[in-house]
This record gives sequence, C-alpha cells and structure tokens, in this order.
Amino acid sequence: MAKSDKINYSTPSGFPEFLPSEKRLEVYLLDIIRRVFESYGFTPIETPAVERLEVLQAKGNQGDNIIYGIEPILPPNRQAEKDKSGESGAEARALKFDQTVPFAAYIARHLNELTFPFARYQMDMVFRGERAKDGRFRQFRQCDIDVVGRGKLSLLYDAQMPAIITEIFTAINIGDFVIRINNRKILTGFFQSVGITESQIKTCIGIIDNLEKIGTEKVKQELAKEGITSEQTEKIIEFININGGADEVLDQLKSLGLNLPNAEEFNLGVSELTTVINGVRDLGVPENNFRVDLSIARGLNYYTGTVYETTLIGHEALGSICSGGRYEELVGMFLGEKMPGVGISIGLTRLISRLLKAGILNTLSATPAQVMVVNMQEDLMPVYLKVSQQLRQAGINVITNFDKKQLGKQFQTADKQGIRFCVIIGADEAAAEKSSLKDLQTGEQIEVALQDLPDIINSKV
Repeated sequence: MAKSDKINYSTPSGFPEFLPSEKRLEVYLLDIIRRVFESYGFTPIETPAVERLEVLQAKGNQGDNIIYGIEPILPPNRQAEKDKSGESGAEARALKFDQTVPFAAYIARHLNELTFPFARYQMDMVFRGERAKDGRFRQFRQCDIDVVGRGKLSLLYDAQMPAIITEIFTAINIGDFVIRINNRKILTGFFQSVGITESQIKTCIGIIDNLEKIGTEKVKQELAKEGITSEQTEKIIEFININGGADEVLDQLKSLGLNLPNAEEFNLGVSELTTVINGVRDLGVPENNFRVDLSIARGLNYYTGTVYETTLIGHEALGSICSGGRYEELVGMFLGEKMPGVGISIGLTRLISRLLKAGILNTLSATPAQVMVVNMQEDLMPVYLKVSQQLRQAGINVITNFDKKQLGKQFQTADKQGIRFCVIIGADEAAAEKSSLKDLQTGEQIEVALQDLPDIINSKV
C-alpha cells in the first residue's frame, strides 16, 4: 500500500473507545447498577439499535436531539439496487437517541406477551448527532429503568425512583449528591394561572429547564422573545426560586394554590408531588439526598408529571448525573390507550468520563486477574496448569504465563497489569508440592504448600 493510501483508523469524533482499565470500571459500575435495578424487580430487555424514523419522531419525541439516519451503502457492483425496494428502499430508519421511545414501541409490539405494570431495565448504546466535545459523545451507554401500567400507575413507582438512585450512587461512593424533584403539572398550572397560553407553555418550560446553563437574565430575554410580559416573567422567576426543605416548599405551594386562578392543574401537581415525597421518605431515602426544586422541568415534551435531576454536590458543573420523570401519552400513542409510565436514566459513558476527569473515580487495573502463575521452566507447565485450575476453582482469577522469560520481567508484567500476587514453582518446589507466593505490593515472599495456596491467597485478597 502506498503511503498516500494510508487508512485513517482513528476513532470517529464523539465515538469513545475504552482502554481495558476503563472498560473494567464500566463493567464494575454496570454490575452495581444492575444489582440495584434487579433488587426492585426490574427485568432486562434490549431493543434494536435501529428504529423506524417515524417511531423516533412521533408527536415530537425527538425534542432537540439530532438523529442519525441509516441508509445502506451498496458495493460498486450492486449500485443498480439503489432504486429497488427492500433493504435500500424508501423506509426511513435511524439509530435510537434514547431508550424510552424505543421502549414504548417495544411495549406496543409485545403488548399481549407482557405483564403489567411492566418494569424493565436497559443498558444499551444510544446515538446522538450532537457536536462532540469534552464529556459529550455521539455514542454512549445509557442505563434506564421504566415502569409502565395499563390505565393507571401508582405514584409510589415515582417514589421508588429516588430510592433506587440513592442506592446506586451510595454504592458507587462518589460523594454527596442531591436528587431534585418537581412535577410538570405544577409548572404548567402556574403558567396557566399567570395567563400564559397553551401554545407558549411547552416553550417556556424548555426555557426554564435551561436556567442553570444560561442564567436568570438570559431566561428573561428568552421568555420576552416568546411574548411573555415582564410582569409574567417576574412572577415566573419568583416562583421557581421558592426554596427550603421539602415540607416547607410544599406548604408554600399549597398556600399559593388557594389564591391562584384556574389552579386545578397546579393543585393536582402539588398533591402528586406530596404523595411522591411522602413515599420517598417511607422508602428510607435520607433527607439530605432529595429536595423539591421548582426550576427542574426536563426539556423533553413527553414528561407530564414527576421529574427528577440528580446533582453531585461540589461538582455541580458536571450537570445532571441521573434524570427522568413520568409520562402519560408516550406508550399509549402507539396503541390508542392510556399507558402511563415513569423512569430514570443514567448516561453511564458520560458519567464515567466526567467523574474520571474530576478525580472522583479511578480506573481499575487492566486485568481482573489477581494472581500470575509464573513460568520457571517449560517442562513444569503441567504443574502450572494444574495449580492455575486449583486456584480458579477457589474463585481466584488467574493468568498462567505460558512464555518463559526472566523472572524479573514476569514480575514487571504482572505489576504493570495490576496483578498483586505471583506464584513461583521451580523444580524443587514442584517435587516438594510447595510454592513461593510473592506479594508485589509489599515485596513479601512466603513459602506455601500447594494444597494451602487457595486459602492463603483468598485470605490476602
């Protein structure tokens, strides 16, 4: 191949590729998240990476997300097939940009095979055509849970979400965090009460959702562009700045609801939020891990009730590390029946990137192996293989070194991979059914009978 024909094999911008130590961290976190999800009865599913475009765009599901379209690329000798029906035909397909919309379609496809309320989790890759930058990717893994009911869905499912978030982030041990909770009905009802029209409300909610990113003054400017008067704007800003403990905020909202005109939607939202907060407490979520925040709106149009955003205290610039909410029409629009749902999502790839850069998390060792059985001489390989299997059967992860090298170089290889222990067996040790166990972390080396090796290593790891 000529130098001018050299292939660019670098990863496309925005499509991350983990080193082994990073991938092992992801797997470790996935195991924690999966364990918590399953402890609440959520069952795993996986939906295709590709959906029909009309599904992803139905009734504004797309929001502001840029979707990647899918179009077959034919080899040179098959170009005549471009205009034929089939794989290269006119049916528009695209990569899924989130898990929730495909999940709604999944329920529609399998309605008669599922039991409701249906609680599932997914840990699939999603794709968004946004501008790639630090901590923002075009391909990333999302860890989602959703519960969907037929006709109705208890608000206690909404209350479970903060309990699940709390268990996950406590187990990951990333520091103090707070789950900010609101209800979209409260915002919608308040906007109605101050005279904002139905056509303006969704846009206003989107503007409020950007408050932390753009600041109060920019929010005022954006509201003015939508025809919101300065008097209405001041009322909105004053309202979303109501703060205090959860009970304090709820009491203020209840009092406010007594005097607002056309307050039915508002009062319903306050009632729902009260039920959720009481449930959160009953589930044992510590008070310092949640609060009511009236500025939380969630920009996607399908949210209709409870909404959540989780922030790492002291690292607010990282943005939300887990978010979600309740929706009423998303699933039902495919079936023509009422199917309310509630769910949360952790953008795990983004989260890992942000937490590693902030020094909150560290990568794991490059290998899961805890022990290397070193190669002292080739004719002892049957012994090395037998000892390696003995250790594995005791639950110890082992690398057997099949290549004979200088002992020091084998130690260096083990140390570079983060392997702590090396088992050394020469001719004399094999004859005596003994080994030397070297701890690369402390430098200590002890003699251990082969039959005792699993117990000794397990006691040390």
